[in-house]
Amino acid sequence: MPAGTKDYYGLLDVSKNATEAEIKKAFRRKARECHPDVCGDGDAEERFKAVNEAYDVLSDPEKREMYDRFGTVDPRAGGGYGPDIGDFFGGGFGMDDLFSAFFGGMAGSAGRGVRREGRDMAMQVVITLEEAAEGVEKQVAVNRLVPCDECAASGSAGDAGPSTCPQCNGAGQRRTERRTFLGVMQTLTPCEACAGTGETIADPCPECQGQGRVPDREHVTLEIPPGIEDGMQIRVRGAGEAGLRGAAAGDLIATVRIAPHEYLHREGADLHARIPLTVTEAALGAEVAAPGLTDEVTVNVPAGTQYGDVLRIRGAGMPRMRGGHRGDLHVHAAVEVPRKLDKRQRELLAELAETFGEDARPTAFDKLKDWLRG
Repeated sequence: MPAGTKDYYGLLDVSKNATEAEIKKAFRRKARECHPDVCGDGDAEERFKAVNEAYDVLSDPEKREMYDRFGTVDPRAGGGYGPDIGDFFGGGFGMDDLFSAFFGGMAGSAGRGVRREGRDMAMQVVITLEEAAEGVEKQVAVNRLVPCDECAASGSAGDAGPSTCPQCNGAGQRRTERRTFLGVMQTLTPCEACAGTGETIADPCPECQGQGRVPDREHVTLEIPPGIEDGMQIRVRGAGEAGLRGAAAGDLIATVRIAPHEYLHREGADLHARIPLTVTEAALGAEVAAPGLTDEVTVNVPAGTQYGDVLRIRGAGMPRMRGGHRGDLHVHAAVEVPRKLDKRQRELLAELAETFGEDARPTAFDKLKDWLRG
């Protein structure tokens, strides 16, 4: 392994021949050991980030293969792979939040019990303009809490399952009173016996610590329809955070971003492109090929076309999500004047200018004199 390369297998304490299941199990164990919420060591946060980085690489077959071959995911980098998982989710929900929910999600909050339903998760996905026109399936990797396989999401190692907390009678919170000079003050605090869930488990599952859910990395397929516009969102039901002990899961909300195109500009369902024309094509008219979305389109350039004139090709734009006619392609004429002319070309243009009477055309100075006289 090259010098300076991170030992991801060593970080997870697994062999190079470890299976996907062994890597996942080791990741969960290491994450619990070094997460800053449960580990008091000064370097806990750095160790946790390193473990997460190792799992991100070794859990992905393509990244793992490249790492095994080159010692890094990107051979050009000359070092390890360090993704910023916190930026993966557009809504600011990253791995730190994921594990805070896993380790600290039982804490509850004043005035109410712990949230049982899984939270929605947000992310962004980038597609091309061509993919937006045709529609596409995109597979994305999502770090989320998933139902625990060991206990079938019950949180219990055996068959007993959860029972109503005897301390709070299932409320998940306790009322306390204290006397002050203003009178008796009442406060609601999460029940310590059940950590605000309203339930207790006599034999918690060792894999999920009684939550019925564990952190994992999954692949989700996004169905992106034809005609989607930049900034629109795709919702995948149940692909968000798993609920506590089998409760309903949240959704995954993906914001679609469309990458800028090389030569096309989109406005709604219409597309805009620039087409260069020679002086003769603009003056005499011509049939020219213009860049379309997938193929070239033929544009009939009328004689006398001026710089900036817009020629419209109906139906050559984007499809509409709600059906109906496709948008149009608007071709903007850009007449290009030659920069270099040979002797014969100069002579011909001079003759042409003479036929147009350009030599007799009043100059700006002549126009100014006429205006002053007038």
